[in-house]
Amino acid sequence: MSESEASELDELMTIDELAMSVGMTVRTTRYYATLGLMPAPIRRGRIAYYDESHKSRLEMVRALQDHGFTLQAIEGYMATLSPDSSVEELVLQRAMLVPWSPQPREELSRSKLEERAGRKLSAKDIDLLIAMRSIEKSGRSFVPQPAFRVGVDLIDLDIPPGSMVAAGEAIHEHIGELAKDLTSIMRTQVLAPFRSSQHTAEEARAFEATVARLRQLTIEAVVTEFQRTANDLIAGSLLRTQVDSGAS
Repeated sequence: MSESEASELDELMTIDELAMSVGMTVRTTRYYATLGLMPAPIRRGRIAYYDESHKSRLEMVRALQDHGFTLQAIEGYMATLSPDSSVEELVLQRAMLVPWSPQPREELSRSKLEERAGRKLSAKDIDLLIAMRSIEKSGRSFVPQPAFRVGVDLIDLDIPPGSMVAAGEAIHEHIGELAKDLTSIMRTQVLAPFRSSQHTAEEARAFEATVARLRQLTIEAVVTEFQRTANDLIAGSLLRTQVDSGAS
């Protein structure tokens, strides 16, 4: 074996190493390969090897799964990707696909949902959690949302259920618009400039980590700004009350 061939093999992975690198079982990795979700392996004699391009596509599959895509939908999306897509291109696409919430999608039975809640849930409780978007119905199963714990805590409070739903709708409406604006800014002012020039796969992965950290900081900034605005509103309301009392 030549020195160049030995160097190339050092950069390749067996199916076991590939599966471990993306946190999947070998069986699942093989199954995804049969579905065409990644290119054919690189053959060296009778042994099949995989490289960064295979890893990047499997990581893309994982990102789509975390978004709640069905396997059929994932197959459709992956089919739209060019076979010649570089590792850098795949990493950049995945950077925008990774969910803002790290919580993976789970479908739970009624008993498992109650176990997660730490209490029994009546039919009325379930309906209220759905109305507050704390859970979603999926056939006979339930999918907890990031606000599931908050929703469970809310239904234990002695406040009108209608107020909880109204608050949830207000949050959903305004956060939806904010999310659109922030996503647009990230695409046009962060991702687009980076994609306008050539980068190595290592630089692309470093950028992906930067985007992930930027998302965390953005969420913290949103919470902080909400708290500041709420405090200003409370202070303004108290001041108006004092002025009105003095005038009377």
